[in-house]
Amino acid sequence: MRALQIAATGMTAQQMRVETISNNLANMNTTGYNARRAEFADLHYQQMARPGTVNAADGTTLPTGIQLGLGVRPAAVTVHLAQGTLSQTDSDLDLAIEGRGYLEVTLPNGQSAYTRDGSLKRSAEGLIVTSDGYAVAPEITIPNDARSISINAAGQVYAYFDDAAEAQLLGEFTLASFANAKGLEAIGGNLFKETEASGGPVVGTPGEDGLGTLRQGYLEDSSVDAVREVTELIEAQRGYEMNAKVISAVDQMMGAMTQVR
Repeated sequence: MRALQIAATGMTAQQMRVETISNNLANMNTTGYNARRAEFADLHYQQMARPGTVNAADGTTLPTGIQLGLGVRPAAVTVHLAQGTLSQTDSDLDLAIEGRGYLEVTLPNGQSAYTRDGSLKRSAEGLIVTSDGYAVAPEITIPNDARSISINAAGQVYAYFDDAAEAQLLGEFTLASFANAKGLEAIGGNLFKETEASGGPVVGTPGEDGLGTLRQGYLEDSSVDAVREVTELIEAQRGYEMNAKVISAVDQMMGAMTQVR
């Protein structure tokens, strides 16, 4: 009976939805995290009688036909791009991106990755790096004798010294944007890589050409809405249970059929 396979695809779909929701809830405190949404599409249809087929000698056609669906399949897991709330940390190297854009970092293999996690650190050599030790591009080094640093909205990094009245410009942060940011490949560690779907990065100065600005001393919170996630979790659970009931009903029908004498 087709209903067994159809219900099985429904259970698999709801299981995938629950897995997506659980990942969102697990990352509800992850800096710069955007919630994911599982999307589905119906499977192929078995055409028992196609719509418009001639049904009689007088040329009468079927207005609807008989099309039997074969279940559901995963279509995509998309990122819901949304600005998270900015939380004040008062740390000199904490940066929040207010608006569009990603910070570019250099991976150990030399490739570029992109992130909205601005919880930056200082390496032993004074280089500004991510929490995992990846250098932020363009590379900026803070001198050992610097008393403090200041980063303005345009990404300019200034250092203050005890023996100088004016600040010294160390470098400038840039931001990268993509034509289709939802097409970026998540590789973990709050990092993304460009793909054919995302298009190449367009690098510019913060605050220009539609890019966001930087806020020193702030971090962007996760955009996950816990209430919405729990509501969708309940819906997915109910959907899973209903598909399980279909399998149970079909099993009883098959049992009744085998008992016919």
